[in-house]
This record gives sequence, structure tokens and C-alpha cells, in this order.
Amino acid sequence: MAVRVLGIDPGLTRCGVGVVDVEPNRTARLVDVVVLRTPADLDTPNRLVRIAEGLEAILDEHRPQAVALERVFARSDVSTIMGTAQISGVAMLLAARRRLPVALHTPSEVKAAITGYGRADKAQVGAMVARILGLDAVPKPADAADSLALAICHAWRTGGVAGAAVLDASNPDAAAQGALTPAQRAWLAAERSASVSGAARRVKE
Repeated sequence: MAVRVLGIDPGLTRCGVGVVDVEPNRTARLVDVVVLRTPADLDTPNRLVRIAEGLEAILDEHRPQAVALERVFARSDVSTIMGTAQISGVAMLLAARRRLPVALHTPSEVKAAITGYGRADKAQVGAMVARILGLDAVPKPADAADSLALAICHAWRTGGVAGAAVLDASNPDAAAQGALTPAQRAWLAAERSASVSGAARRVKE
């Protein structure tokens, strides 16, 4: 039976929200994705209200079984940290009121789960999200793709979906760490090919 997960990439100006259904065989399907926005000239309390209202509407419409959030980590921009933390708090409150489990995942955990490489960039994550969900294009802006990546990551890493594993393309035995989707196998193969080609070029030089 599929598990429905709501992924949230928290932010005060842009908050990515993605909903996916993931089957026990790790097949994922897009349910919905939006980016909630608030103007910078609006005071913080009312910006939080707007985001909260948007999240409540999505929770009520799609009724997820779990909520996945990006874990707040230290950045040089204090205002960014504060906005992310504030939205995370709002999201956790709304989920708790509905008795939904909430999980926090670091960016590197999400990247490793989605691409097989913990240092993948946003473009690589977006491309893999599109492949995993069978989309014709990468969801835009990046906040949208990140929210979907969080949701997929959570489903794959928890007991709700069989064979969850954190994969690392730098490990030659990464495929043995868990059942890979066809998209992940293709990604790992491309990463290894690029690494071999790069090493060959360096030898020639």
C-alpha cells in the first residue's frame, strides 16, 4: 500500500510544498507541488499566517500520512536561519495538531537518498526528482523540487517503504546497500563513468 508524504522546504519568502505517493517497491507518484510565497515588505507575524494558511489547506486537501522537513542548519545569513526555523515551527505545530509524524532530514541525507551522492547540486537533485516521478520537466523553482525530494527521501528511508537505504555514489558497493530504482542505477552508472573519465584525463595530463 502506498504511503503519502508531505515534504516541506521551509522558507519565509518561498516555502516549497510537495506531496507524493510512494509504493512499497519505491515507485513514486506526484500528487501535488506548490510554492507558498510571502512579500518581504509584510511583517513577520502576517507572513507566518499566510504560510500557515497555505499549509493547512494542503494538509486538509491531501491528508498525508507523514510530514518531512529540511533540518535547519547553520548558515552565515542569520535572517535566513530565522525564517527557516520559524516556518519549520509552524509546520511542526500544524502536523502535531493532526497527530502526523514529523521527520527532519539534512540536505546531504536527501541528496544521498535521491541521487546516490550526498554532495549533489540542486540541478542534479531536480533532474533526479523529475526522473523518479516520471515528469517531463524539473519542477520549478528549486524550492518545489526540494520539497518533493524531501518527501521521497522520507518514504525511502522509513519503514513505510521496503528497502530504504542511504546511498553513496563514492562507494563502489552502493548498489548493495538497498534496492535501487532504475533512475538511481542510471545515475550511479553516470557518476562512476564521469569519475573514470576524469581520472583518465588527469593521467594523460
